[in-house]
Amino acid sequence: MRVGFAVPVSGPWATPENMRRIATRAEALGYHELWTFQRLLYPVGHPMGPTYRSVHDPLITLAHLSAVTSRVRLGVAVLNAYVQPVPLAKQLATLQTLSGGRLSAGIGLGWLPEEFEATGVSMERRGRRAEEFVGLLREAWSDDPVAHDGEFYRVPPAHIDPKPVPAPPPILLGGTAEAALRRAARLGDGWVSSSREDLSAMAGRVALITSELAEAGRDASAFRFVCRGATKVRDAAGDAPLTGPYDKIRRDVDDLAAAGVTDVFHDLNFDPEIASGEAEESMRRAEEALEALAP
Repeated sequence: MRVGFAVPVSGPWATPENMRRIATRAEALGYHELWTFQRLLYPVGHPMGPTYRSVHDPLITLAHLSAVTSRVRLGVAVLNAYVQPVPLAKQLATLQTLSGGRLSAGIGLGWLPEEFEATGVSMERRGRRAEEFVGLLREAWSDDPVAHDGEFYRVPPAHIDPKPVPAPPPILLGGTAEAALRRAARLGDGWVSSSREDLSAMAGRVALITSELAEAGRDASAFRFVCRGATKVRDAAGDAPLTGPYDKIRRDVDDLAAAGVTDVFHDLNFDPEIASGEAEESMRRAEEALEALAP
């Protein structure tokens, strides 16, 4: 099991200084990967909660942190496919090169209608759009020249350089519906769960994807099963996985490994006591957790 940690990107504790403190300490403690997530906007009156109210851009955050770290990997879970794939391919390629090949690129369909409206993209046929989106990312990173004439995107014959060095970043696909899991098995280098995932169902998700990988003739041993852990440190043990005292959270991580999960990252941004709490206290608790849950 590879263990990662999400950097502060949401709420008052998500300051540049705190991002750097978490990133550099996580690297020193041996965490495998630093993680961010995307929320483009928060519709007025929406009930989705404080975590999504104020969120920094995930790629610019990782680019900043790549300059103060040297070994720890850098992951985003996830970027939604309502942006244009060619500009995103350029950004991801640059970050992969600047970071020395440490990037993991999570891609999702998106689910918030207002974000699609704000970016001028239709929510209809999101699954088919995402499949072409992922294919075009890979073309931009490997083909020369690139020429694409698809259902949703067109690229005239062109050079899209420089290519990512040392290689294209792995693509992790999100989603919980059966169609999304099968899509991840067909097109992705891994799958990443959402913050709302029922972690007790992870074994079933892993089994479905593994079956689909076998059917497609793909090597399951190279595929990553990444769990976003909406971790909540509490004095009393709760029923939810990754909620409670540190010893319970560590046992829950072991249970996820037994279910076939290859990577878990603790994301305190999804704890309302952290995301909407007073910044200094949130940071104190986060640094304590960082030490206690280190691999």
